[in-house]
Amino acid sequence: MADNGYSYPSDAQLRNIFASSCVEAAARSMQVPAVEMYRRMKRVELFRDVIYPCYDTLHTQSREIVTEDVLEALRVRENKLKEAKA
Repeated sequence: MADNGYSYPSDAQLRNIFASSCVEAAARSMQVPAVEMYRRMKRVELFRDVIYPCYDTLHTQSREIVTEDVLEALRVRENKLKEAKA
């Protein structure tokens, strides 16, 4: 506990906060509702395969770089999903 009585977030909580900020930033960049972006990212397992495993590296990057990387990974995965269904 910090001197001011505030209990700092756990590592898991920090990762969830980061994942949430990725959703918000990507949604803002694509001008879509955050809930739509969340569904798209969840559908292609971006959280499980990219955001959480790469947290240690991603969270050290600028918001712009992270957003670009997340959107690129989303595009690639959505295209692969479309190809697999075709």
